[in-house]
Amino acid sequence: MDKNMLYDDMCIIAGRDCVYIDEPMKSHTSFKIGGPADILVSIDSEEILKKVLELTSKAGAKTYIIGNGSNLLVSDKGIRGVVVKINGGFESVSISGCSVQAHAGILLSKLSNMMLENGLSGLEFASGIPGTLGGALAMNAGAYGGEMKDVVKRVHLLDFEGNSIVLDNEQMEFGYRSSIAGKKGLIVLKAELELKKANSEDIRTLMQDYTGRRVDKQPLSFPSAGSTFKRPHGHFAAQLIDEAGLKGFSVGGARVSEKHAGFVISDGTATADDVIKLIEAVKERVFEKHGVWLEEEVRIIGEE
Repeated sequence: MDKNMLYDDMCIIAGRDCVYIDEPMKSHTSFKIGGPADILVSIDSEEILKKVLELTSKAGAKTYIIGNGSNLLVSDKGIRGVVVKINGGFESVSISGCSVQAHAGILLSKLSNMMLENGLSGLEFASGIPGTLGGALAMNAGAYGGEMKDVVKRVHLLDFEGNSIVLDNEQMEFGYRSSIAGKKGLIVLKAELELKKANSEDIRTLMQDYTGRRVDKQPLSFPSAGSTFKRPHGHFAAQLIDEAGLKGFSVGGARVSEKHAGFVISDGTATADDVIKLIEAVKERVFEKHGVWLEEEVRIIGEE
C-alpha cells in the first residue's frame, strides 16, 4: 500500500478536510490511548462510504470501522491501514408513532434524549452508554437489564464489498455482547427500532436513576473503555476481580479501578501495552483464585 498515494485518492473522494494521515488514535478513543493510523477518514454519507471501501479494497489496505471509540484500545504502534470513522450524516433520526429509524453515527445518549422528548420508552438503559448506535448494535450493548436486541426491528448493513444487507431481529443473531454484525465484520448503517409510548416524566425518572447509579459506581472521571470484561456465566467479573484482591492493582499508568473493579482505567499516562499487560495479569489471577477465565469486552486492534 502506497500511503501517500492512497491519501491523495481518499481526499478526492471524501474531501481533504475529512482525511488525516498518520493520525494519532488516542484522539479518537475514550481510553485516550493509541498510536497513529496510516490514514483516518471521517465519513458522513453512505455514498462516500461505498467509494472509500472500493478504494481500500483495490489498494489492498486493511480497513477498520469505528464510531465513538468508546469500547476500543488501539496499540501503541498504531494501525497499518485505513480507519473509517462513522459520524456526520450518519446521525439522522426519523420517528413515526412508536417506530424509530436512526442512523449508526448517532450517540446513544443523544438518541435516548430524543426518545425522552417524544415520550418513547425502551432506550432508557442506553442513556449513559458512551458509544454510537452502530457500535451498540454490533456488540448488542446493554445495561440495567436492557439490551439493544430488546428494541431492534431491522438493521441495515453493508459488507466490505459494498453490498447492502437488511436483517431482522432474529437474523441479527443477538447474544450477550455479540451479533452477526460483530462476528462477520458487517458495517451498521441504520436501524429500525420499535419502542413504546410512555409518560415522559416516568422516562426521565428512570434515566436519572440510571445516571445516578453510574456516577455513584463507575469511575467516569478517568479514561477507560467502559467495562473491560464480559460477564462470565454464573458470575460477575467485578466481584471476581475484587475477591482476587485486585482493586487498585496497576501496571504503569493503567490500573484496576478502586471504585469498580470491572473497569481498567488510565491515569492519563497509560500506554496500550500497560493496559494489555494489566488485563492479562487480572485474567491469570482470577483464574488462579476462582478457576474462571475472563474474556475481554474491550476491542483491541492495531499493530502488535
